[in-house]
Amino acid sequence: MNQLKKTELLALGLMMFSIFFGAGNLIFPPALGQAAGDHLGMAMLGFLATGVGLPLLGVVAIALAGGRYIELIHTRMYPWFATALLVILYLVIGPCFAMPRTGAVSFEIGIRPFLDAGSITAGQAVYTALFFGAAYYLALNPSKLMDRIGKLLTPILLVFLVVLIARTLIAPLGGILDATGAYVAAPFAQGFQDGYQTMDLLATIAIGTIVVNAARMRGVEGKRALGEVTLLSGLISVVLMSAIYLSLAYLGATSAAVLGHSENGGQLLAAAVGLLFGPWGNLLLAVIIALACLTTCCGITSGAAWFFNKLFKNKISYERLLLGFLIFSFAVSNVGLTQIIALAVPFLLLIYPLVIVFVVLSLFDGVIGSRPGIYRGALFATLFFSAIDALSAAGLGLPAVTGLLSEYVPFYGIQMGWLVPALVGAVIGGIFSGAETAPAVEAEKG
Repeated sequence: MNQLKKTELLALGLMMFSIFFGAGNLIFPPALGQAAGDHLGMAMLGFLATGVGLPLLGVVAIALAGGRYIELIHTRMYPWFATALLVILYLVIGPCFAMPRTGAVSFEIGIRPFLDAGSITAGQAVYTALFFGAAYYLALNPSKLMDRIGKLLTPILLVFLVVLIARTLIAPLGGILDATGAYVAAPFAQGFQDGYQTMDLLATIAIGTIVVNAARMRGVEGKRALGEVTLLSGLISVVLMSAIYLSLAYLGATSAAVLGHSENGGQLLAAAVGLLFGPWGNLLLAVIIALACLTTCCGITSGAAWFFNKLFKNKISYERLLLGFLIFSFAVSNVGLTQIIALAVPFLLLIYPLVIVFVVLSLFDGVIGSRPGIYRGALFATLFFSAIDALSAAGLGLPAVTGLLSEYVPFYGIQMGWLVPALVGAVIGGIFSGAETAPAVEAEKG
């Protein structure tokens, strides 16, 4: 049986939505909308490309690889490069950024509005200690509690968002102001980079097999059938995510005239909900966001601990890795949400283009898989330019080099200078790889 009933397809699409749409995704569209102002349309096109479109392609690529995507990365790249890429990926979506962000987001949206200025630092420390302590307990002792919270949470979150969106569309907070910052000259490119912050494409590599295995459990087999089902269910997820992203961005765009420019999307959303629904709205949002962030944190913590446990060949236990990651995440989360977002930018500029290029190439692996030099040439060329962008974002770039590349490399001025070199690297790698063959990646058995 390779076809799903409509109800099963809808269920798979909703499951995909719940995997990708975490509480952290709530904070970036409002911030983008507030800064993009009257350039909101182009900025959101860019954001949707990376925040929605690329994760969908990633899931399809994993389906076409039979669910064994990490093995595909190892067979198409040099082992040391593949390992380094995956280590950085799991650190970014794990203890360095995504995990601390769950604690910081839930505090900013759910707790901070109820504290006075003098209590914020102590309140954040106490809250995040309790938050990551609960995450440790739940990740260490998995039970049906997590599933029950997840099943209850997604409908409640969606209902709240529908009410918020309807209220925003019926009676906006204010008018839309002029664009600010990078959104004035290059709204699409800036929105494209903002989509990196969702980290959903990176998460696809780590958790995409869940979607494939769920389709297999319903009787779907074969790469083509898995790809079709995953794509169709992914379109359901894309429609939901796009509608929510667009609505939240519009909320941000119409809030600037009343709220001014907030420090981050968490503060913006909390302030907007307070104006629209009062203290009870903030309280309901606090509970929903806390549970959403907690379940997300447990999932990505478990995934990261599992990966490094296997990498170290069980020399460091899963439990110790879990504890270490959560203690580190607790410390980082108290740096503050704005700082976490800023610190993540150089790392995302480094790794995201690499993952984008690999995912796109892997969609055509049936054609180019016998020439792994195509992957290697494209990724090494991408790495050179993404590393320069990352150093520049960290304040370590060389102005002379940047100026030279901006003049001669297409799209470099909008931090997409890796695009053309990736194409050139793929061509050169294909020429020099000749008839070299790479090991086949067999579909994982259901």
